[in-house]
Amino acid sequence: MSIKNRYEFLFLFDVENGNPNGDPDGGNAPRIDPEDMHGLVSDVALKRRVRNYVQIARGNESPNAIFVEHATNLNRPIATAHENTGGLPEKDAGKDKVKAARDWMCQTFFDVRTFGAVMSTGANAGQVRGPVQFAFARSVDPILPLDISITRMAVAEKVKGAKSVEDYQKWEDEQPEDKLRTMGRKNLIPYGLYVAKGFISANLAEQTKFCDDDLSLLWEALQNMYDHDRSASKGMMSCRGLYVFKHVGTDNDPQQRERQAMLGCAPAHKLLDAGKIVSIAKNKETPRCFDDYDVSVDKAQLPAGVELIEYT
Repeated sequence: MSIKNRYEFLFLFDVENGNPNGDPDGGNAPRIDPEDMHGLVSDVALKRRVRNYVQIARGNESPNAIFVEHATNLNRPIATAHENTGGLPEKDAGKDKVKAARDWMCQTFFDVRTFGAVMSTGANAGQVRGPVQFAFARSVDPILPLDISITRMAVAEKVKGAKSVEDYQKWEDEQPEDKLRTMGRKNLIPYGLYVAKGFISANLAEQTKFCDDDLSLLWEALQNMYDHDRSASKGMMSCRGLYVFKHVGTDNDPQQRERQAMLGCAPAHKLLDAGKIVSIAKNKETPRCFDDYDVSVDKAQLPAGVELIEYT
């Protein structure tokens, strides 16, 4: 059974002395809004961490396998979908074959059920619009990107004419010590608290069969994914809060109430905009940790038919 309620959520996370999401077009510097200097983290980066967590937590096995894996060809699982549904992985497969392959992909892969996928890149398995979507995360305050010089105490030189270990050793012995180390750079921000807004459509969930178990796994991933994605470049990243708005309806008639729960009882912006229900205020001029912020929730501002679930 697919989920029967619409959801919106606020996901709070922070970074200390790290780069939460580098921009490859900007020398891997932290993404930033040049107009107001607030930091940005892309929806793609957030989805990647969710996928990584689900992959290690569920063993990358059906029904929670991951379609968009690191360093793989997406056309391989698409071809597998056709083979497992009695069809041939032909680019011009008929509608019935495409639908059967698409349904198999939804049943097998968590990220297809959750985020959707374009699966017409080789053998055609159609396209799926996922029920779960993220907007770009944005920092609460302006951030300060730093470009720091670092020293590597070794080099990775391509030695002309070297064909053996002895050739490399001879070259090393001939070099002055200064020539055997090199400089590098590291991009980071001292601290940033970010807020991501998310949306879950019960109507789109019907198409992919995104169910309550999938929803629970999504909440689990958001709370724990940074503990399994550590690297020197990312510094200390942590989930600092997950605020879930569940639409439940208000009508006394069960059928009408279910319909309200699927369509929603309030616009998303009235739930997610800063200061409407969840407020974040800094208690220090230059925040350097999460304790330098005060997060408050005013449940009295919740619209009728909407419940708030807090994971903190």
